[in-house]
Amino acid sequence: MTIETIPWDITDFLSDDATIAAYLDEVFADGDPDEMRDALAHVARAKGMSDLAQAAGITRGGLYKALGENGNPSFATVAALLDAMGVRLAVLPKAA
Repeated sequence: MTIETIPWDITDFLSDDATIAAYLDEVFADGDPDEMRDALAHVARAKGMSDLAQAAGITRGGLYKALGENGNPSFATVAALLDAMGVRLAVLPKAA
């Protein structure tokens, strides 16, 4: 018996603002900067890199660079991306 698998891509499931917000909230809660950057990249791919870059007021190349493997987006870039993604950043106290 042969098992057939299909590639799994998170971007297939990031189809609405509520799902995107929940995904980013979970990743951001851990606070790992690389995982946060990767999550932003996943959402950017789901939303469409070109459209998101335009909505955020940055170039497509700049978006790829900021969210790439060695990217380190500025807070201003992250804030613009979150706005363009239709979500906002919230700050909560750490659980004791």
